[in-house]
Amino acid sequence: MQLRDALDDYKRHAGDGTRFPGERRTVSGRFSGGNGRLVHVGDDGELRDFGYPLTGRTGLVRSRIGLAVGDEVAWLDEAETSQRYVGDTALVETVHETPRATMTRHDLTLGDAHLTRASVEFADGDVDPADASLVVYARFAPDGRDDRVGQLRYDDAVEVYHADEHDFLASATGFADLRGQLPATFPELLDDDPTELPRDRDGDRYEEERLSGEVIADVPFDDGVATVATLLTDRAETDREAARERLDELFADLDGVDALAEAAADALPSVPESAPARESVVADLRVLSLLSAPSGLRIAGPDFDPYYEHSGGYGYTWFRDDAEISGFLLGAADAVGLDLDDWHARSARMYVDTQRPDGSWPHRVWPRNGALAPGWANARIEDGPDVDYQADQTGSVVAYLARARAAGVDVDGLDATLVAALAGLDRTLEPDGRPVVCQNAWEDSAGRFAHTAATFLEAYSELARHGEGLAVDALDDPDAVPGAASLPDDLAAHARDRAREVYAALDDLWVPERGCYAVRETLDGGIDDRLDSATLALAAAHRSFDALGSGEGGAVDEERLDRLVSHVETVVDGLSHETDDIAGLIRYEGDGWRRADQLSEKVWTVSTAWGANACAELAALLAAHDDPRAAEMTARARDLLAHVSPGGSLCEPTTYLPEQFFDDGTPDSATPLGWPHAIRLATVALLDDELPQFADRAAADDD
Repeated sequence: MQLRDALDDYKRHAGDGTRFPGERRTVSGRFSGGNGRLVHVGDDGELRDFGYPLTGRTGLVRSRIGLAVGDEVAWLDEAETSQRYVGDTALVETVHETPRATMTRHDLTLGDAHLTRASVEFADGDVDPADASLVVYARFAPDGRDDRVGQLRYDDAVEVYHADEHDFLASATGFADLRGQLPATFPELLDDDPTELPRDRDGDRYEEERLSGEVIADVPFDDGVATVATLLTDRAETDREAARERLDELFADLDGVDALAEAAADALPSVPESAPARESVVADLRVLSLLSAPSGLRIAGPDFDPYYEHSGGYGYTWFRDDAEISGFLLGAADAVGLDLDDWHARSARMYVDTQRPDGSWPHRVWPRNGALAPGWANARIEDGPDVDYQADQTGSVVAYLARARAAGVDVDGLDATLVAALAGLDRTLEPDGRPVVCQNAWEDSAGRFAHTAATFLEAYSELARHGEGLAVDALDDPDAVPGAASLPDDLAAHARDRAREVYAALDDLWVPERGCYAVRETLDGGIDDRLDSATLALAAAHRSFDALGSGEGGAVDEERLDRLVSHVETVVDGLSHETDDIAGLIRYEGDGWRRADQLSEKVWTVSTAWGANACAELAALLAAHDDPRAAEMTARARDLLAHVSPGGSLCEPTTYLPEQFFDDGTPDSATPLGWPHAIRLATVALLDDELPQFADRAAADDD
């Protein structure tokens, strides 16, 4: 998104009650891509690239597609439109009903290429197809620039370049006409009204034909079909001859809808027909694939606010979200029948590669290569106190890597990474058994949080369960990792002891008056007893701890079980919010972020999905203790899961889960958000695989 586009959107949406001006929203439309380039196909027909964090290439920042008959152009963003995914794939089918014809488009992103196949059927028998053409307005921003950009023209393609990035627009049927135009001028930017693009040709602006990233192409139809493609390249990796050959091969190999569908099907993991809630599982895997870089790291969501006007950006990898997603996928794969071995290994490899020398992980990184990305919680890299550090991220990574090791994921350096991480956890654990003062999961306050303690409990428990054979000598130089040299010989036993310390220390945060655990101990030593959905992480953490065992009943005692049940029920009931249009959980009491004109807290999909998962995890823990409350907790899990499942009020018709919703049902913020999709997938698997004995009761309750 360029500043010109942000200003244009600001003019269009300033004063809106549920839309923040200056953003590039993805709450409607669908994405195509997977493990690389990410292209948004708007329900108005517009194509935009969102894959810069994944590939380092900016590509398309604006586009518009129309149908020309003679001198008249019907722009597809003004037509009645319907859209769907084709089968289980990321092939997007969009049908536009114009006054003269029906146009059916198929959009598919493969690697760094995107193809749009448009077929047209004219309603008016008097229309001569030879008089019709597909009109494509496209603005590229190679290297993220909208200035100092040039064009090279060919018979069937145009190359837009700045320095390293060279972007191509090509047509299978050539061009009937091709022209350029300069971006919005200063007077247009300062005008109160937005600028309609593309403009008519201006004969006085000869330089605009070559000195911009904007092109307008007339593409002839051949037997009612026109196919265009865009390809994003780096000149050091792909020369122009190779790029043009690649485009020719795409046009030849993907000639027809069936060929596009077959190529799209090969890009995603297959889901067995017997999978539970199959539509939901397919949607979750599609989203998680779309948000993934070839490295295996994922962006949190498509970056709708690159200028940080209303947020801190979403097109980065947070190790909290990413490791939680990896863990959910690892736990669900066998239960649902998914082959995700490559995904598990890629994630583990990148966590090993991105670990800092002190055993921790940074705030956020670029997913394409793991390089440090802009952030505000890099205290462990900067000088000064460590308060602006998110210790829960390290806890989440450790829990995943320990499980991955037990599952047979074999990555060079994994043992050394776990040893260094164990030393890092120890250094951020206070003598009272709870983590140090740091930032919270929502990144908006500091203190000693229950959620952070939950991630430490889970990390230590998983290391204790799966750390057999771990030793300090896995490190090349133990003295180079703070605290590693003083670790004992039996690291698994040490992790078990640490887990018991954290387990006992959680009593410090129990608030009997509310029947729940406090969200945090504040900087002045007080107790913040607000309800916070992040504290629902305690359920899964205790289940990991319980697996350590301490007799036939497991490691979790009866008093703690009672407190966990009370806590989950109190948090779920206290954060529940329902209107005529939506139902789910708010993030936490007093949440004021992105409310716009709304007076109350907004409902979040990640909080609602977390509630469902926590209830399911707690149900499994209760069932392991032969506690009859497991049935009721399972029912709660299914009820919450329904809100974020296809057909639920928090699941869009696209099958996407936006981050948030206004009370009137308007979706907002990053869409789709990867974290709730992974939680949904894991909860579906858990309910089906470990709690099927309670399914009959759920069905009876529905009746």
